[in-house]
Amino acid sequence: MTHQVFQRRSEIPVPVEVAFAWHLREGALARLTPPWESVTVEKYEAGLAPGSQAVLKTNIGPVPVRWLAEHRTFIENELFSDVQLSGPFAHWEHEHRFGSIDKRHCYLEDHVEYSVPGGELGKMLGGAYVADKLERMFRYRHATLLADLAAHQPYLEREAMKIAISGASGLVGKSLTAFLTTGGHEVVPLTRSKSKSGVYWNYEQGEIDAASLAGIDAVVHLAGEGIAEARWTDKQKAKIRNSRVDGTTFLATQLAALPQPPKTLVCASAIGYYGDSGDQIVDEKSIAGEGFLPDVCRAWELSCEPAAMAGIRVANVRLGIVLSPQGGALAKMLTPFKLGVGGVIGSGKQYWSWITLDDVIGGIHHCLMNDELIGPVNLTAPNPATNREFTKTLGHVLHRPTILPVPSFAAKLAMGEMANDLLLASSRVMPTRLLETNYTFRDPELEPALRRILGL
Repeated sequence: MTHQVFQRRSEIPVPVEVAFAWHLREGALARLTPPWESVTVEKYEAGLAPGSQAVLKTNIGPVPVRWLAEHRTFIENELFSDVQLSGPFAHWEHEHRFGSIDKRHCYLEDHVEYSVPGGELGKMLGGAYVADKLERMFRYRHATLLADLAAHQPYLEREAMKIAISGASGLVGKSLTAFLTTGGHEVVPLTRSKSKSGVYWNYEQGEIDAASLAGIDAVVHLAGEGIAEARWTDKQKAKIRNSRVDGTTFLATQLAALPQPPKTLVCASAIGYYGDSGDQIVDEKSIAGEGFLPDVCRAWELSCEPAAMAGIRVANVRLGIVLSPQGGALAKMLTPFKLGVGGVIGSGKQYWSWITLDDVIGGIHHCLMNDELIGPVNLTAPNPATNREFTKTLGHVLHRPTILPVPSFAAKLAMGEMANDLLLASSRVMPTRLLETNYTFRDPELEPALRRILGL
């Protein structure tokens, strides 16, 4: 049987050794997996040595599928290949071909020979679908590789860092870990479990394995109770506040007490700091708003003071609405919007200051690498959208109507106090510090951003 062939080639503005080495590192598979694909990595052996294997769990429609692939040929700076041993294809063989163009440029060519199951009938029924799926997947992979390498390129001459991350198993933490490791950095998770690898810490018990923090160059603190995890009862609000304020105070104090403290602490915060500011543009120089979230964010950022007093450079990254189909607000919105029951919330005039997950990790990396970034740094795209604009854009991208509004009273009935702060409040935030320090956004505009992360 003749196999179908897919091929995609891109020129990459780095030496071939740099592009090839990127693929050898631990986070490469995670970075190259499109976010719209439901994929879980069960097993992955970095390094691509012949005989090493990867085991993935994915879905074809509602059917779960386990994909076992094995690496075969390996020629440094030229080629590595993998074949499917079992999985969704009747045949799958993938060659990753590299070649030098000159000292500063190379190419990557993905060459795939595959067959869909079911023979000629399967090819007739599903061939076009699979070809389109491969086109979207490899377009995303090549664009991600180019953007990741461009982000790391200015710092290649620097010594790689050892970076500790709290909240490393969360949406942002997992992506940040993969991004940093493919850049050559070592990532050490701060974990609440003594049985897991990493640095153990538990602020509630006042415990931390300080000895394991020796040699850490920087810390990224992302841990905290999810703001939208449960209805805001008094008990839940206390958990949200304490996990951020008490946890950050404890960590900052422990870092300050180390014989050789890390040079940098990047601590998560949120644009909830600004409260409901209407259509007024706010940035890092603006004062805090009023209410529960502004109070939490203000106390959260002040909790870093012990680290700052010890000479640690502290950047408080104020995250906007993080867009990813893998979690957060967008993931929750996709099902109703795909069903055609999405709509404007409240008046629709409130500003939603959004940012894609890739720009969140890019912004954090930018803060790690730039000593001039101290204090608040807004992580939002430079073009915030009103809820009405966001709703219409998402519906347009998904080819679905958005004619069923959610009145303010219905949002409050469903979510209580949380609806006011997370859905109905208006926050028109500008990332002034990122722009001043020449950060390059991957996704500055909403519609292209949604199309890229949804593969549409």
